[in-house]
Amino acid sequence: MSSMAESKVTGIIQSLSGLEDDLDSLNSKVGDMKKQLSLKAQTEIDNLLEKTREMATQEAETIINASKEKANTESAKIAQEGEAKLSEINSKIDAGFDEAVRQVVSTVLKA
Repeated sequence: MSSMAESKVTGIIQSLSGLEDDLDSLNSKVGDMKKQLSLKAQTEIDNLLEKTREMATQEAETIINASKEKANTESAKIAQEGEAKLSEINSKIDAGFDEAVRQVVSTVLKA
């Protein structure tokens, strides 16, 4: 009976040893899967970050172009208003030029 008990104990020990090996193997596989998942997640993060940068760059370019267009329109409007005022000043100078010359000549002749 003693040898039968030893045989059963040996069988149990071998079964437990096999289970331990299986657990070690599963732990190793889980570790590898964690590494792969982590790598895949990092790759996705990098891809999303790059796409976000591209979108932000495009949006910034759109905003900059719109601002430049608005600034060009405003500067053209200001230049046009300046030309109109300059023309108005020149016409006033031309209109009052003869009178100004008469007054200067009159003042010089009186002196």
